[in-house]
Amino acid sequence: MGKKRSGGGLTGSQQAAKFLGVSVLSGVVLAGMAIPGAGALGLAAKGTVEGFDEIPANLKTPPLSQRTTILDSEGGLIATVYSRDRQVVPLTAISPYMQKAIVAIEDSRFYEHGAIDLKGILRAVNRNAQEGGAAQGASTLTQQYVKNVFVEEAGNDETKVREAQEKSLGRKIRELKYSIQVEEELGKKKILENYLNITYFGQQAYGIESAAQRYFSKPAKDLALEEAALLAGVVQSPSRYDPVNDSQEATKRRNIVLQRMADIKDVSQAEADAAKAKPVQLKVTRPKNGCITAVKGAGFFCDYVRNSFLTDSVFGKTREERAKVWNQGGLTVRTTLDPQAQDATNESIKDHVYEDDKIATAVTMVQPGTGRVLAMGQSKPYGFGKNETQINYSVDKRMGGSNFGFQVGSTFKPFIAAAALERGMSPTKTYASPNKMEYPSPIPRCDGTDYINLKDETAKNETEDEIGPYGLKTAMEKSINTYFVEMIGEIGLCPVAQMTQKLGVAPASGARMADGPAIALGSEEMSPLTMANAYATFANRGVYCTPIAIESITDTHGKALAVPKSKCDRAMSTATADTINTLLRGVVDSGTGERAGLTDRDSAGKTGTTDARYNAWFVGYTPNISGAVWVGSGGAKKITMENIVIGGKSYDKVFGGGLPGPIWKNAVSGALSGREAPSFTTVPIADTSPSSGGPRGNRPGTNPSSPPTPGPNRSGR
Repeated sequence: MGKKRSGGGLTGSQQAAKFLGVSVLSGVVLAGMAIPGAGALGLAAKGTVEGFDEIPANLKTPPLSQRTTILDSEGGLIATVYSRDRQVVPLTAISPYMQKAIVAIEDSRFYEHGAIDLKGILRAVNRNAQEGGAAQGASTLTQQYVKNVFVEEAGNDETKVREAQEKSLGRKIRELKYSIQVEEELGKKKILENYLNITYFGQQAYGIESAAQRYFSKPAKDLALEEAALLAGVVQSPSRYDPVNDSQEATKRRNIVLQRMADIKDVSQAEADAAKAKPVQLKVTRPKNGCITAVKGAGFFCDYVRNSFLTDSVFGKTREERAKVWNQGGLTVRTTLDPQAQDATNESIKDHVYEDDKIATAVTMVQPGTGRVLAMGQSKPYGFGKNETQINYSVDKRMGGSNFGFQVGSTFKPFIAAAALERGMSPTKTYASPNKMEYPSPIPRCDGTDYINLKDETAKNETEDEIGPYGLKTAMEKSINTYFVEMIGEIGLCPVAQMTQKLGVAPASGARMADGPAIALGSEEMSPLTMANAYATFANRGVYCTPIAIESITDTHGKALAVPKSKCDRAMSTATADTINTLLRGVVDSGTGERAGLTDRDSAGKTGTTDARYNAWFVGYTPNISGAVWVGSGGAKKITMENIVIGGKSYDKVFGGGLPGPIWKNAVSGALSGREAPSFTTVPIADTSPSSGGPRGNRPGTNPSSPPTPGPNRSGR
């Protein structure tokens, strides 16, 4: 091995080896220039490059990742999301100064040479042989464009990015080969346009349009000479020449670009000098990305839209395929979000629950008959700061919700009633409904086994004076626990399981529904969206529709993509649905949900309050909107809602009718203001119950009489 000379240069043998290496590269280039198809075919056979004669389509029209715009149902902006902040624009929408500046500093002979600048290569060969470095500094704008395509294709895969940028002979040959073909098929102007749209300008800005907006808050077509020179200078090293963080270095680099433009006569020396004299004046627009940018408190809805895309096979067979399309971006996603309903939801939440309260609330509205999600909001804003969260309390775990959902209390009871009515039970059915009782045993399940009450589990009504017998009408209005336990004892657990399956009712965790009588008291943990959509089936006279959040999607070329459609199936007869509507209208007319009842239109609903008052619900609907309101502790620590201040008001005990009910009333009233008010189809139901007591919902500062001692599976109203 040769030794390094004391003067710091290379020995004769080292210089010869280095010259041989760069000569081989030059020879490959020259061969490629002469006969691109054959000049490197031997290298392809050896595995250096593959498919040498066919240029990949993505080099001609690379699928550049761009920002995706999410809109509400009326076309209003909800949020802008992107993997890479880029807006592709034609060359005609880019300042001529910018076009000249990037060519001047990156490849001043761009319009004179082909894909490879032979003079540049020979100059680099000579310089690198003298300096002992690898062959660098000879890349044309076309070669840089080709390299950027492969970097873009690598996305966020660090290994692939390194491979696309590695300083190896194989990578260089591959880059040169494609550059030759790109020049032949695209031409100079298209290459320049593609280059300016693909290259990175720092500060999370990809492409010249986003860069112009980021640094100067203006479109690329309006860039002045000094601004264009600044951006052209950034490209070589976006971190070193970042004008936001180092104005001095950025100014030096800008002035080099300006002088280069003067040297090659793109501008006069006087123009260059005048531009050099100007201080760097930025008007920075900070990068904003993702659902945290959503307006109208729709951050959680935005996140639901994203998860809907990533989990639906309409957009790709695998999650990886769907994520690639989403990250590629450039989409315009029109959603089902109704701006009036969303505004009303936000206002109602703010009026009743503060973001710094110990507990939280979530509100979701859907449209009966279509499954369209109209509104989604919660008291803890979307974000990372204090009193903020990224957990969407309105949806299931797989869609970004909490790990388990929330016990629904007595809002589950209408599902049991619907199952019984479908089996032919009379709506005037009376049960003994004692104040307290053991769960019936045995109770048959769908799998042929029986529930056996081995632990002497009991159910109890909310207050001591709630003693039967009761008929269904009064039992529903007063939310009599033991009535519905007896109902399950008679019809069995299987009809209830079958009904909930038809209604899309399943635990938010993704686990199987429990198959014991405790479900009569709402022991299962659900999401507000699940409950709102299930109740929409009653409003739709027995037809269940799957929820949807996306109305349409167009890609960057304006081409419409297929989107999931709501699937509607009959879950129960119209007679059963009309009976449930009549029963639940009674709940808001004179029952536990009286404070939620609307005065200007038909409404119906059900309250729910769980053990120890950890959760309180109101799920209600009109013929044209269905909404669920949950109030409780969203974190790991459960909070008993007794002697508590919420939204600036003091509550001795929180009931479903006392806080969630008014939230629902205000939100739905606002959502439907000025809109049609259709009526339910009701049926006559005789009241077969004796007169009995019990609270119908709490008000701030009041104390309902004789609440029971909390116990396992004793969810109340």
